[in-house]
Amino acid sequence: MATLTASPGVASVARTRALERAELLHRILLGIAIVAAAGAVLILAVRGFAYYSLSLEERPLSPLHSQLRSSGTIGLKLGIFSLGMFAILFLYPLRKRWRWLSAIGVTRRWLNFHILLGVTTPCIVTFHTAFRFHGLAGVAYWTMVAVALSGFVGRYVYAKIPRSLNSVALSIAELEAQTADLAGRVTGQSFFQPQDLASLLEVPTPNEIRSMGLLRALWTMLRMDLARPFQVSRLRRRALDKSQRVATLGGLLPSHNRNLESMISNVWRQSRLRMAMAFLDRTARVFHLWHVVHRPFSISFAFLILVHIAVAVSVGF
Repeated sequence: MATLTASPGVASVARTRALERAELLHRILLGIAIVAAAGAVLILAVRGFAYYSLSLEERPLSPLHSQLRSSGTIGLKLGIFSLGMFAILFLYPLRKRWRWLSAIGVTRRWLNFHILLGVTTPCIVTFHTAFRFHGLAGVAYWTMVAVALSGFVGRYVYAKIPRSLNSVALSIAELEAQTADLAGRVTGQSFFQPQDLASLLEVPTPNEIRSMGLLRALWTMLRMDLARPFQVSRLRRRALDKSQRVATLGGLLPSHNRNLESMISNVWRQSRLRMAMAFLDRTARVFHLWHVVHRPFSISFAFLILVHIAVAVSVGF
């Protein structure tokens, strides 16, 4: 009996659709988690505002003191909950060492939840401390803040390394192919003249980039990213009439012209891709340096947390 097998093309399409479904599910779950985290922080802020706004001398007189102080009924639960969140946070770096864990999901999706926890956990810890930052707990708190801030830098640099849907870094050949494809689409359009696109597609020369230090290169990338939405808005205004410019807030919002928005999307992608390719070497070096800095801070913070817990248990909270 003949065995029916799917052609390579059909298998490729099926795999692409499976990746897209997985990506959609990830975005939905991430969205739910973001709403839940924001809601929890908002509830804590609203409920505790009357207490947290009091001076340290006035707080013991508040009826909320027994609940919201660090060792109170709610404050202590927030501390325990934060500890659980910390444990989940450290699963991300452990994933690289534990083979069974690395087989679950893809790195980029783990990183998204890692960042969400990295933002939410300091907020919950802040309410656990009742906005009191002194002694060993204060040292641990500010170390945690340093780790969280460095995490933002790491996420930004990570996003500068072009990757596929399954989080595999693209090769130079793949980047060049994508750039050539986008360049062909942009060249064949009739909305904009080449001089209109020059500032958006311009990147520093290789010699200029080589002369940059790592911090200057990082600042240059950030400056280009911040300028891009305004450069795109100027492009959009060139193709819209007066009423459409008002409706799009001066070109900052998408218009209803599908062809125009498709072309702007291509120009936006080409701009980002050209920048990513130009700074690829610098980005890799910054990312390596970030790992060198971020890891010791994280380990120091974990150690301080354990000491804080040991002291709190020994004195009976």
